[in-house]
Amino acid sequence: MINSSNPAQIAHALIACDSVTPATGAVFDLMQQMLEPLGFEVVRFLAGEGPEGSDEAPVENLFAIRRGPTGSRHFAFAGHVDVVPPGAGWASDAFAPEIRGGLLYGRGAVDMKGSIACMLAALVDIPADAGTISLIITGDEEGPALNGTRALIDLMRERGDIPDLCLVGEPTSVNRLGDTMKIGRRGSVNILLEVEGVQGHVAYPHLARNPLPPMIAMLAELDALVLDEGTDWFQPSNLEITEIDATNRAHNVIPAMAKARISIRFNDLHTGAELSERVCTIAGKHGGRALPIVSGEAFLTPPGEFSQLIAKAVEAEIGIVPEASTSGGTSDARFLKDLCPVIEFGLVNATMHKTDEAVALDDLDALVRIYRRVVTDALKGG
Repeated sequence: MINSSNPAQIAHALIACDSVTPATGAVFDLMQQMLEPLGFEVVRFLAGEGPEGSDEAPVENLFAIRRGPTGSRHFAFAGHVDVVPPGAGWASDAFAPEIRGGLLYGRGAVDMKGSIACMLAALVDIPADAGTISLIITGDEEGPALNGTRALIDLMRERGDIPDLCLVGEPTSVNRLGDTMKIGRRGSVNILLEVEGVQGHVAYPHLARNPLPPMIAMLAELDALVLDEGTDWFQPSNLEITEIDATNRAHNVIPAMAKARISIRFNDLHTGAELSERVCTIAGKHGGRALPIVSGEAFLTPPGEFSQLIAKAVEAEIGIVPEASTSGGTSDARFLKDLCPVIEFGLVNATMHKTDEAVALDDLDALVRIYRRVVTDALKGG
């Protein structure tokens, strides 16, 4: 029997569920078993068909809600129970969690089953009449993120269950628990570039058309772009060339096609559509084409009531004030920001996605206290 107030026990049980993305089944069963006795209505559903070309099951998602008095405030926790593959070289089985030296080891310990365990433990002592509380949990954050949180948002809109505030439990802390919270994230657009040529023998270039020189010129122009100088809250946007390929296995053949990929991480001075159009124009100028995929837009929850509420809770429980940051990669907060103000705050991220991922037991206990205070204060209106 899991002690519902003990985050280490809950995290241990969650980690023991092998939930490599896209997650389904046992890990959601466990969450449902813990939430329903606390008075939560639990809705689970499958969305999508799994990654293209795979035999994997569709993505599973969970929305749980416990309604407070009519007109009360609504606070939401959000997160994911899917994890990245463990890889080789672990000191112990990645899905057989172990406690060693005050640390709980296992895949997902910090990203982010540990935080979800703290959310669940924090809810135990919050009375039902304090206000409305919900959990937005997906099995598709580490994967394509096509059928996870976005499908949950659609469900919440259909039901009219829109929170006033949302906290995402991503591991935001850097050196110690509580030192950093994320009030925004940069957007992301990934673009495939193609230049079509005519294959031929290198000794007879007049009978062929080499796609590589225009591709090189295109990439040089893109690489020279200065997108911006940054803003008060965001670092400068950056464009990186991530792949170049002519699929040519012979030294004496002019290739028929050149392909490349670029990735742009951009701040709130831009949109994915505007940057995509800009790259498409440059590609066309060099006789090529661009195929963009916008993974998410930049967003910022300006410092104010919500960030101050979290900072006060952290300071009250562990004596430090978190820095507000927009650094790092993307998260599902990029979707949730369309519902309500959203901030990310969670465990120390030093071991996320690494071999022997681990979380300090003391940090789990402290995070429960912080989350409980955040929820309580948020439902009171600050």
